[in-house]
Parts: sequence; structure tokens; C-alpha cells
Amino acid sequence: MAKAKTDKSTMAISATAARITFWAAALFLVLLALLHILKPEYDPSWRMISEYEIGRFCWGMQLAFFSLAIANVSAIAAVWSQAKSIIGYIGLGLLFVAATGLIIGGIFPSDPITTDPEALSASGKMHSLGGMLGIPVMPVAVALVSWALIRRNRASAGMRAWLWMTVGLVWLSFVALVFLAFVVAKGTLGPDVLIGWPNRLFIIGGSLWLMVVAWHAIQLSRQTA
Repeated sequence: MAKAKTDKSTMAISATAARITFWAAALFLVLLALLHILKPEYDPSWRMISEYEIGRFCWGMQLAFFSLAIANVSAIAAVWSQAKSIIGYIGLGLLFVAATGLIIGGIFPSDPITTDPEALSASGKMHSLGGMLGIPVMPVAVALVSWALIRRNRASAGMRAWLWMTVGLVWLSFVALVFLAFVVAKGTLGPDVLIGWPNRLFIIGGSLWLMVVAWHAIQLSRQTA
């Protein structure tokens, strides 16, 4: 009886955290879409989303980053009881690192993408640190957590497909981002390097993955209610 009550309490916490994850990630996507309308001067083909923190409506991008950080942290609580494996726990730990990077990025606005690395402001350097913390770990995190959830919970075929599609989107856009930044541009970004599209696909893919994971956790909680 005590174990049943504990399991029910755990699933209730998981469901609540999953709902927070879903709506926080959705809020991020809504804010990002609105900023594209409110600040049309930033060409999405080569401008990074971090640049929406510069100038007017900067609070919108900061709120978006904080919202996505909340989604990452609440996702950890949502699936902690479902990802009981070394692989799962490593993935969840990396989600926390990604959330930390998002918080740093939200607190410290970015410099323009065309700024010479040696001329970065203190805020720009801290923002870059946040990016270095969050961006490289996210692809690994989504892959590990997805693997752990599928192996342990035997997710439905439809849910497995959505998980792997969003994981694939994150990985493909990440590879494109790295290739454009370090191979094509060699660190010098500008209008000729169309890095803006993979940057957006990467963050959108990560947000959609969080929403899929949250939906998965909510469905599991309903099945065991």
C-alpha cells in the first residue's frame, strides 16, 4: 500500500513537471516567433537568435531563454523516475548543464554576430560562455534521454518516431551549425554565412523534443493513475 502511494505521488510530480515543461517550451517558441515579427531588421538567414537580446524588445529574448531553461529543468523532474539507467542519468545531467547555459545567455546579452572575437564586451563573453555550455551538450542529452525512455518504458511506435525525429533535427542542425561556423566561416561570421537557419532549427528541434518528452510523461502518468 505504501509503495503504491509513493508511486502515485511520484507520477503526480512527474505529470506536473511535464506540463510545466510542455508550456514553457511552447512559450519559448511563441516568443521566438513574435521577435521575428517585432524585429524584422535581423535577417534570419544569417543572424543568430541571441541577437534579439540587443536593443528594443530585448526582454522578449531574455524571457524566452529563461522559459527554455525552466523547460529543461522541469523535464528532468518529469522523467527522472522513467530514465533509471546510467545513460538516462547522464542525459538528464547534461540537460541541467544546457539549462545553466540558457540562464547565462538570458542574463548576459550577446554582442552582434559581426563583432570581432577580440572586441567582445564582458556581457558578450559571458553570453558566449553560456552558448559553449549549452549548445554542444544538448544533442548528446536528447539522444541519451530518448534512448533511456524508449528502452525502459517501451514507448508507443508513434512516440518513438516523434522522439527520434526531433533528436534527428537537433543533430542535423547542430552538425550544420558547427560546419558553417568553423569550416566555412572559420570563425568570421557575416551575411555570406547562412548560419541563422541551422541556429533556429537547432533551438526549435530542442524545444519540440522537450514537448514530446513532456507529452510522453503525461501519457504515462495517465496510464498508471
